[in-house]
Amino acid sequence: MRFLTWLVTNAAALAVATWLLDGIRFTGPTHGEAEIKHKLLPLLVVALILGVVSSLVKPVLTILSIPFIIVTLGLFLLVINAAMLLLTGWLADQFDIGFKVDGFWTAVGGAIVITVVTWIVDRLIGPDERAVRA
Repeated sequence: MRFLTWLVTNAAALAVATWLLDGIRFTGPTHGEAEIKHKLLPLLVVALILGVVSSLVKPVLTILSIPFIIVTLGLFLLVINAAMLLLTGWLADQFDIGFKVDGFWTAVGGAIVITVVTWIVDRLIGPDERAVRA
């Protein structure tokens, strides 16, 4: 259940980012029921790719970037998050999923949107059941 909640949260954050930013998009239909049918599975796959990239690559980059993170008072973490989104877009392109991120500044905006939406959804859902039982 926790994995499903995590996947849906990431997918919702990605959907909001694609809705708000022109440079982040899925290819295919742009309106109506056809859009939902065509983009739902790719949205979930891209959310999974973003989660895997953030779980495997982000910790290494964060550790290697500690001096920059300290000097910028943590703002360099935004650059790392943007890099994770760019890497996700590149991987999605390699797997022909149809997800595009146009550039670095678009990725920075997307990283901000994804972070804020994920935080809001996590606050709405509440604490994990395991944490409550422990």
